[in-house]
Amino acid sequence: MTQTHERPHDGRTGTDLPRGPLRTLAGAAWQALLLAGAVALVLGVLVLVWPGASLVAAGVLFGLYLLFSGVMQLVAAFGTHATTSLRVLAFISGALSILLGLFCFRGATQSILLLALWIGIGWLFRGITQTVAAASDPAMPARGWQVFLGLVSAVAGAVLIVSPLESVAVLTLLGGIWLIAVGTAEIVTAFQIRSRARRLPPGT
Repeated sequence: MTQTHERPHDGRTGTDLPRGPLRTLAGAAWQALLLAGAVALVLGVLVLVWPGASLVAAGVLFGLYLLFSGVMQLVAAFGTHATTSLRVLAFISGALSILLGLFCFRGATQSILLLALWIGIGWLFRGITQTVAAASDPAMPARGWQVFLGLVSAVAGAVLIVSPLESVAVLTLLGGIWLIAVGTAEIVTAFQIRSRARRLPPGT
């Protein structure tokens, strides 16, 4: 007597098949992109609505960064086997960083001023370096654009150094607009990925 072995019917149809790796990856991608876009959008709106509070928050974070950086440099100065000159430089740099960090917490104006000067000096040196490197290397790709961007960075850094408070306020406004634009684009892209993921064949 022969016996027939029937597979138990679990009630799943073709559309209920387990999700394949491609569909799983697409689902995770659009959700992550949607979350990132929403966060950027909210931050952009907050920056535009409360620019003063945003500047204060940035100044406080900058002060905390200086304190942390200074402590790490002091630890490196006392805990490494570097040469004496390097340890002295690390100690001086760490102590100066801690003093500047503490200065940031004396008031919002001081922290914003230091932040603006920090960014301005960084942009100025980067712009000068980029311009000189592009001008002295004829084989550099997009040499003209490199020179142009270097000059723009240097000028922007000089403006920040000359009038730091006003320049940072303008940068905050532009940053808020940029965050809103990026957040909106990411949200739209997330829904496009979701729509394409739904059209993938089952099981992929």
